Amino acid sequence: MTAPQHPDIAEAITRERLLHDPAVRRSRPLAEELFDPEFTEVGASGRLWTRAEMLAALAELHGGEDGPPIRATGFAGTVLAPGIVHLAYETVIDGRHARRSSVWRRDPAGPLRLFHHQGTPVPDAAQA
Repeated sequence: MTAPQHPDIAEAITRERLLHDPAVRRSRPLAEELFDPEFTEVGASGRLWTRAEMLAALAELHGGEDGPPIRATGFAGTVLAPGIVHLAYETVIDGRHARRSSVWRRDPAGPLRLFHHQGTPVPDAAQA
């Protein structure tokens, strides 16, 4: 029997999946609700993104308007401290496989918001 999932982990997974939804990626107001004001990302490309840069580009990136969908699997979460959740999962986007890590931080107004994200590409030989 598995232990029930911590509610903060469930919330972080739900909100991470919202960021993969093309309708959310196309809607700046919806996306803004998911990103922490101090958000940063190190993308699978190695690029460092700020919140403003990510919000400006989100609709055009993978999973957006006309881009390939994001297939995410294997979510695992850990509560690092009250209101701080680490998620790890994997994605396949247009045949490219990546391992991903996200840190979600509780906003004083209530919801968890994405504080930091990193994607690491997985070479074809390492996928097995």
